[in-house]
Amino acid sequence: MTDDLLARHRAVLPSWMPIYYAEPIELVAGSGRRVTDAQGRSYLDFFGGVLTNMIGYDIPEIREAVERQLATGIVHSSTLYLIRQQVELAEKIAQRSGIPDARVFFTNSGTEANEAALLVATNHRRSHQILAVRNSYHGRSYAAMGVTGNRNWSASGLNPLQVAWLHSGDRVRGLLARLSDEEQVDAAVEDLREVLATQTAGDVAALIAEPIQGVGGFVHPPDGLFAGWKKVLDEHGILFIADEVQTGWGRTGEHFWGYQAHGVTPDLLTFAKGIGNGFALAGVVGRAEVLESVPAISFSTFGGNPISTAAGNAVLDYLIAHDLQANAARVGAILADGLRSAVGGLDCVAEVRGKGLMLGVEFVRPGTSEPDPALTNRVFEACRESGLLAGKGGLYGNVLRMGPPLTLTEEEAREGLAILVDAIRSAAGVAA
Repeated sequence: MTDDLLARHRAVLPSWMPIYYAEPIELVAGSGRRVTDAQGRSYLDFFGGVLTNMIGYDIPEIREAVERQLATGIVHSSTLYLIRQQVELAEKIAQRSGIPDARVFFTNSGTEANEAALLVATNHRRSHQILAVRNSYHGRSYAAMGVTGNRNWSASGLNPLQVAWLHSGDRVRGLLARLSDEEQVDAAVEDLREVLATQTAGDVAALIAEPIQGVGGFVHPPDGLFAGWKKVLDEHGILFIADEVQTGWGRTGEHFWGYQAHGVTPDLLTFAKGIGNGFALAGVVGRAEVLESVPAISFSTFGGNPISTAAGNAVLDYLIAHDLQANAARVGAILADGLRSAVGGLDCVAEVRGKGLMLGVEFVRPGTSEPDPALTNRVFEACRESGLLAGKGGLYGNVLRMGPPLTLTEEEAREGLAILVDAIRSAAGVAA
């Protein structure tokens, strides 16, 4: 029984691990874009294990690739031996990264990938100074947490880095919120110059930024901001790290990587989540000159192991063969346009934002910019009651997040849209 499992969970797992829903559910089966709980209830999944089950559930091509590797008897060998699946996947990622003369280092999670990128950047520049963005999230280990600009996810004030903070792309509140896109870019670039002049010793190692802030509630700056930033960074020799843990692999629809919306190429790019479609797989890809900046032996015991890279190869091949980037743009537009049309004008909806299949709805107290996490939670629970799984996020917990599998069909998008609209209007007390 779920109640018994919940009691057992609470008895042996830490309380700081959150569980969704007033009545937590156990997912026991999945197929396509749908999952089934222990009570036999089916849900359309619009969160995909926090944007991780990118291709969906029980996909034959991925299952068969993993089964073929399992049949060899080699689940693990460590990177002290050649791993064909790892080399093949690294070749594909290097080619797709857009980074010239690229090298790839595999890890198990986005946290580890960002740690590796920070290790490489600080070694390359011989500096522990980092630029990061307010409202960001980069992981749960010390350095990754140190560059996370969201107090809800900062479990410790200890930090091995010296961090200076830049403004986010928040359009609801903050100093730059009321500016036009062009004005916001200009102001953010001016702010970067001032931060470098006043808060750093000059020899900054890198700027790390998410093209769309995941945990931060899918906040994103105007296209072109990274280009403005990078012009300044290049003047100082500062590296740029694009955290593509949530935005990668075509999820934004318009590009394969989120950074491409800005017309720049990063020095380092981190990836995770979707490439494993549930298997632990992540990494960092960067220019050889930069990624080789490790002065001692270093490797990841499980990073890029035969099973996870077998899955990763199948995921990437499936993604490209089925042009899921184009699908993300197409079905994402159905959701975004539908939400803006049906609920975007409500005085409790501050913004419908995002790109492709990475969409958020921010809720506020009517007529203000004051966050309304209580309303967000009512919408969140109402979606589950109607058979739709979504996520929550944002600095104030007042953003409903949607990151469905990239295989979502147009029919499923419209089905989910109807549930979302009904849940929002009902929770807000708006007549149907």
